Amino acid sequence: MIKSLHLSTSDFNGGAARAAYRIHLALVASGSANRMQVLHRGNDDDSVSTNTSRPFTARLAQKIHRRWVKHGSRDWKTDNPVLHTFGQIGTGLVPALTASDADLLNLHWISNMLSVADIGKLKKPIIWTLHDMWAFCGGEHYVPDDKSARFREGYRTDNRPPGESGPDLNRLTWEAKRRSWARQHFTIVCPSNWLARCAHESVLFAESHVHVIPNCLDTRHTWQPIPRTKARKLLGLPLDKKLILFGADGGVSDPRKGGDLLHEGLARVISTKPHLYELLIFGQSKSTEDNSWPCHVHWLGAVDDDHQLVLAYSAADLMVVPSRQDNLPNTAIEAQACGIPVAAFTIGGLPDIVTHQATGWLARTFDATDLAEGIIWLLEDEARYAALAAAARKQAVERFSEAVIADKYTKLYHQVLARFSSQI
Repeated sequence: MIKSLHLSTSDFNGGAARAAYRIHLALVASGSANRMQVLHRGNDDDSVSTNTSRPFTARLAQKIHRRWVKHGSRDWKTDNPVLHTFGQIGTGLVPALTASDADLLNLHWISNMLSVADIGKLKKPIIWTLHDMWAFCGGEHYVPDDKSARFREGYRTDNRPPGESGPDLNRLTWEAKRRSWARQHFTIVCPSNWLARCAHESVLFAESHVHVIPNCLDTRHTWQPIPRTKARKLLGLPLDKKLILFGADGGVSDPRKGGDLLHEGLARVISTKPHLYELLIFGQSKSTEDNSWPCHVHWLGAVDDDHQLVLAYSAADLMVVPSRQDNLPNTAIEAQACGIPVAAFTIGGLPDIVTHQATGWLARTFDATDLAEGIIWLLEDEARYAALAAAARKQAVERFSEAVIADKYTKLYHQVLARFSSQI
């Protein structure tokens, strides 16, 4: 039996951590000898361990290193608001990973857990499940996907974005990756076809094997529909309204998640029947901007428990995912698993989740009017809605259930180990 070790900064905080932990659970449920090692542990699960036997030393080293990184980036500026990680911080894990009995390592989102240099020193076969674009970019976790993107051309001195100034930390990070990983043979897993295309077209992973395996859910026990009336009563929500759901870490505050586009589209929807629609938002508590929304908003706050999330999805009539850029958002998969159609833009990995006019609506990119038309179309006919909801649930089970995804990973592990053995 293959012994795989999954590495992730967290098993709980954030969409990438949750996706990684769910993949781990799927492999465990399939009978695999899978373990997970994290920097920040949030689940009481014996198959998940923290990443070091010397926590105080690791924390002290990270604290000193963070201050050094902050000092080095003090003159750097960018108008790209996404998270940047320059990959200089690690926790000294390489010797322990080398000595472990794992047959292979499955990396996930590993910021502040493994440095760029650490990744280059790993001696075991590596599968890297990407949850954003960081692995093949500089320090950016997301960048605009256009022909002149630096991850496609290389991070040169003459192609720096105009919105950056100071030391070119993204180029320095990318160059460190190219040097440190020159001898590594990564097998890349992307949850979406969009991210796989970007990885394949990148300079860093042009020679790597790139596979598409979606994220997964336990659709048998946890992620399944609850009767809408029951869910609404448990959450104290009105029974006579059409409830439109939006959710993201931080709520509507992240520009990449498209809260402003939701606002614009929703205003058009509300104008047709002002008293019919209300909005649910999870990931954010009530803000001072509540009155700016065109309808009443139910602020559910940060929801960390899967069973509470199932209630929220089941209480809603529709999930809207208006992201400007996204890999394979958990919210869209979770909504479908609960039998809720999804309205979104035709970007990133959303076409891998939503089948237009069959399980939801794919609007023209960033066209809030088309998004509004889709929301109305999805909700205006009860018989059609019932068919869409049933199809959404069926598709989620067929594409994203634990057994389906565990089987894909297991087969890939066998392929990688066979290829690694032939190269020794």
